Amino acid sequence: MSVLEGIPIDLSIVLGSTDIPIRQVLKMSRGAMIPLDCGHNDPTLVYVNDELVAKGKVLVDGEHMSLEIIEVVQRGR
Repeated sequence: MSVLEGIPIDLSIVLGSTDIPIRQVLKMSRGAMIPLDCGHNDPTLVYVNDELVAKGKVLVDGEHMSLEIIEVVQRGR
């Protein structure tokens, strides 16, 4: 086993974001829709330890979701 395999990282997959008041969140019920600041063709962003490392595309196959990496972001961008 590699020494790197045991190091924990924080991985985030970001579809989009929005700003909404807490009162609106508290009024939401099951099935509520939250509009995001992106379109369906915009890339999904992949962050490792709060640093953008890649862009991808969400794939859905029945009940399974996966992320296809379409671009690895160079450091300093």
